[in-house]
Amino acid sequence: SFSLSKLQLKTGDLDPRLFSRLRHLQKLDLSDNLLDKFPNSLTLPDLRVLNCNNNQLEDVTALKQFPLLEELTYENNVYLTLNDDYKVMFLLQNLRLLNGKDITKLANHVRRVNSRKLTSKVTAHWEKFFRDQLPEKYTAEQVKSIKKKFLKSVQTNVVYGPSSLSEFTRWRVKMIAEEFLSYSLGLELNTDTETEEKVDEDEEESTESPKEDAEDVSKVVVTPRKRKRNRSKSGSRKKSAEPLHFLQCHSKGNSREDFKTQLWSCVFEPLLDCGARKDPIVSSSRTVATCGGESVCLIDCETGVVLKKYKVATEEFFSVAWTTLPMVNSDSRKKSHNILAAAGRRGIVKLIHVAADFCYGEIKAHKKPIATVCFSPTQETHLFTASYDKRIALWDIGIPDCDYNFKASQLLVLESFSVPLRIALVPTCPEQYLLAGCEEGCFTWNIKLEKEQKNRPFEVTFQFPDEEGEMTTSHRVDGLAFLNDDVVGECKHNGQIHKKKKQTGAPGGDEPDPQKKKQSVSAVILAELEWSTTDLSYLTLSTCPAKEHVFCGDEKGSVWIYNLSNYTTAWSSAKAKRSDKRIPPTQILKWPELQSNGDHLSEILINNVITDPTFTYLVALTSVNITAIWKKS
Repeated sequence: SFSLSKLQLKTGDLDPRLFSRLRHLQKLDLSDNLLDKFPNSLTLPDLRVLNCNNNQLEDVTALKQFPLLEELTYENNVYLTLNDDYKVMFLLQNLRLLNGKDITKLANHVRRVNSRKLTSKVTAHWEKFFRDQLPEKYTAEQVKSIKKKFLKSVQTNVVYGPSSLSEFTRWRVKMIAEEFLSYSLGLELNTDTETEEKVDEDEEESTESPKEDAEDVSKVVVTPRKRKRNRSKSGSRKKSAEPLHFLQCHSKGNSREDFKTQLWSCVFEPLLDCGARKDPIVSSSRTVATCGGESVCLIDCETGVVLKKYKVATEEFFSVAWTTLPMVNSDSRKKSHNILAAAGRRGIVKLIHVAADFCYGEIKAHKKPIATVCFSPTQETHLFTASYDKRIALWDIGIPDCDYNFKASQLLVLESFSVPLRIALVPTCPEQYLLAGCEEGCFTWNIKLEKEQKNRPFEVTFQFPDEEGEMTTSHRVDGLAFLNDDVVGECKHNGQIHKKKKQTGAPGGDEPDPQKKKQSVSAVILAELEWSTTDLSYLTLSTCPAKEHVFCGDEKGSVWIYNLSNYTTAWSSAKAKRSDKRIPPTQILKWPELQSNGDHLSEILINNVITDPTFTYLVALTSVNITAIWKKS
């Protein structure tokens, strides 16, 4: 017996050379440490009992190196799920006790019945869809191509058991399919490049391409009768938008029954060939990245096709952001590539090179979930991450070389008194000021990097009138966006959306006094927009600065659109005058009556609405796992 409990050990501290001397060790206690995974070669051939409680393990597959293990505990490892329990039951043939429970009977079922059922499904899938694609005499290229297609297709389409075990099922299906190809057809297994193999194995991440994904994306059918009526009703108004696609592409375990996954964030991809960072008017494509649940999707708004899908089975994604990096190709030439950052519950930022279908790295940014991320518009490698740990961090993500090696570093930590929900860089000076809407107020930080100090408190907090008209700094701001250089939209509730004048180095606003460390400034309220009377939180607003529009969804599936071009000139003048009445919406897009498998959906919250910079497409993300795409008619 050997105890290494409570020693703050990380994975790198488990030295295989030390363990190789403990060949007869039967009992090992590694509880209460900081292990995120197991080294692959600890050579403990006789190990029978292992305790890994209270660590940060993300994967259990390396435990297969202890074939005689009989008792295993790994309670309080937050990233491990039921899927991991099933993996160890399958991998460890002698396991009797898992987390204190006798699993002999269940493990036998997993190893025998489950494997038998999946094997017959995998074989049937090959027979039905792939056998005839392989010519009698085939080249290595053909083999590689069909193997890749088959593995993707079979993992997407072979379903068995409850959806809570879909990740385990995909993992087993891949294993069975590879064995099947190897034994039945003599197809060699290791055709993948090493890096891709590693990503798939370690993290249960996968990138799926559209052809194999077609099964997986249910298009929810819009009832035609309603659609017609919608058109005629709004036809009298100019610039109305038509519903185009309603997609259900973030389902957990690809389940068609999933109307629960919340969708949170979406951003249009910048165009590469027109200096996307310079001119936002022409710099957006019709491709949008969306996130929610365990996946990030890339959707073509015009056709409704899901171009790419990226999954991490243990994650819940809350935010996505694009940047364009000048990457060096293998022939040493520089070329611009779009990189997508995605983050969420695990506090980890995933970096995805979309054109290559490859997640090339991650940054363990925070110990708590990340609420939102955004890139600097002027420094393409600078990424802000705002977390439930009440901090906003600025990272330099570096530029990956042609082998995807990159170096990320933390440049700043902005201390917040409450959880930051939305962040925005001030358009006129994005390298100097960051604004954050938080659970308990709205704050500004100086983010100039010339200053020595790495950890910074906020400089300014804004006061707003409460229900009684008293000024207060403490209220939730869960929507925040710039309408133009010095008008900020922010979300409060009970039918109010405020427009306020920016006061941080803004034309007509006061510079914060550098002598005073923290200031409380009254926001100049320019207008209130009429909106739903809901008091639900986190329904955020967005803006289309080029068209001077504001958008906000509500709790009934409607999108409220405000055209504010008649007001902005007056607001931007030195004596900005407050609009007397609440400004009504220019248009409300009503949620059409949808049917999927004959069921009607009720209670639809619009969590987020965005448009491309030219306001051609409008994308609304819902609480019922549906991405709604509208097009300006």
